[in-house]
Amino acid sequence: MGDKHISSQFDAELNSISTHVLEMGGLVESQLHQAVYALVHLSQETAEQVIETENRINQMEMNIDHEIISTIGRRQPTARDLRFLMAISRTTQNLERAGDEIARVARMVKSIIESGSPRSLPISELRLAADLAAGMLRKTLDSFARLDTNMALAIIKEDDAIDGEYNGFLRKLITYMMEDPRTISPSLDLLFLAKSLERVGDHAKNIAEQIIFVVKGEDVRHSSMDKVQSVVG
Repeated sequence: MGDKHISSQFDAELNSISTHVLEMGGLVESQLHQAVYALVHLSQETAEQVIETENRINQMEMNIDHEIISTIGRRQPTARDLRFLMAISRTTQNLERAGDEIARVARMVKSIIESGSPRSLPISELRLAADLAAGMLRKTLDSFARLDTNMALAIIKEDDAIDGEYNGFLRKLITYMMEDPRTISPSLDLLFLAKSLERVGDHAKNIAEQIIFVVKGEDVRHSSMDKVQSVVG
């Protein structure tokens, strides 16, 4: 009876930590949607709200880390439970870094607005990349909640689409700057903004890899796609 009681308490702790991770992920997802709105509508007020959210995300990461350390110290988990806690720690790190990139997007939006010539820039070209990043982040959170490795595999594959959008936008932006050198400074802001969106996709991919690690017990980071597919089965 005592062991069963301890086990149920441990499960409750793991569920609580998972819930907090999903709450953190939801905040990052909301932050990204706000950043996209700020970009499309060139809204300085919304961009400032995105930047302010970064502090909340940082605090959530620290709180979850404290929960993980406390749980490991008291429960001394092994096997899948330990993998799960390790994966959660890596997941919160990636969510926090995604939040940093999204805040950077907001700062670039403010810089573009302050440059005085934002309407002449090809901002609409970035909408697809932004939507892809937001979609990846949302699906990653769904996959984490379900520990769905097939969904995680699809997310990893989808990262190539964002990379392709970034590379295509880079080529267009270089042409744009060559045609009108006066736009070089704001265009560089837009380039860094595009890179941040691409990195949000990278962080979503990293979280998907952690889901596979939890379920399959194999670290697929830096692995080829064939290797990842064989692990998922």
